[in-house]
Amino acid sequence: MDGPDPKPTQKKPHYPVRDDLRGYLSRYRRERELPLSYERLRAFHEAIPLVDADGKPTLWDTVIYPVGEMAALNESLKRVYSLLRVDGDSSVMQHLYVDRVDFCTFGNSTPFRIRIVNAYNDNQDYYYIKKADASRVYGLELEHLLSPNRLNFFTHGSTLVEEHIAGIPGDIFIRDWLGRPDLRPIRVAKELVKFNERCFVRLLGDMRSYNFLFVVTPDFEDAQLRIRAMDFDQQSYNGRMNFYLPQFFKENTELGRFCMRHLHAETANQYRREEQVAMLQRAELAAERLKLLLNAMAADPISPPEKVRTLAASLGEHYGRAEYLKCDSMGALVRENLESVRRTLQKAETWKPET
Repeated sequence: MDGPDPKPTQKKPHYPVRDDLRGYLSRYRRERELPLSYERLRAFHEAIPLVDADGKPTLWDTVIYPVGEMAALNESLKRVYSLLRVDGDSSVMQHLYVDRVDFCTFGNSTPFRIRIVNAYNDNQDYYYIKKADASRVYGLELEHLLSPNRLNFFTHGSTLVEEHIAGIPGDIFIRDWLGRPDLRPIRVAKELVKFNERCFVRLLGDMRSYNFLFVVTPDFEDAQLRIRAMDFDQQSYNGRMNFYLPQFFKENTELGRFCMRHLHAETANQYRREEQVAMLQRAELAAERLKLLLNAMAADPISPPEKVRTLAASLGEHYGRAEYLKCDSMGALVRENLESVRRTLQKAETWKPET
């Protein structure tokens, strides 16, 4: 099988949020009135490179705004945070302050990261303000509906606000955690297989190690792990099927080898099946909402027609289903993937939808 594109992270076109998607977001309270916009944050007049705890440069710059604007800007940023955390009840957040605003020019979303600090105990939290891109919005909502993770985000016009996802970046996990004796290799490999399957079915691309996180939770026996995507810019855009399989990226080679060392093929297939069943259960629980989302996505030109055709042909061959050749949008392909999984499990008599 061919690998992903040689340069899969070339900036793709920006796709605005269209009326169908906007209507969906409004219906499910993802579209909210905001006191400031992404473009307002772009009006900084100075940027200072941000370094990490070891003094090494990061991809972020700390930005500075005119002194006369800081008080009003900070209040607006606190108001946005209150919308994320307590549905806008700012009365319980008077002790918080904005400690820093960072800006990143890397990638498609060019986000601002807002650092919020509790004045009583110095506890800190983050959230992000980005330019709203339809691809990313679809990716966030599909993650919310079809993965074991829940995401809090909302839009207003051309602005997107996202909560911070805590965890260990995949590349750091490979470097510092993969060989730790207190982590059971089977649990790590199991989550890698499940994450790989989730990305493939819902067509989330470019999941290289630095685009997803490991969440480690101590348990009474060893530790539990979960892998979470944190970059959704490449939702259903690329035409190469393997672009949606994290196992094929060179940045994830060590993780792939790790799985091969610790999992039998039969066990890996078991974990794939487990995730397929879980995805169908989630899809059934959110059936109406998912239908409306995929309808909007199917009507949205978020990828060039030639990429859709190429991907449709590859998926049709992979699943052995000619129905893919009738799909003319990425939304239709995601819908067909779910149908393929459903048929596979019904054939194996491991999935019986509720009547």
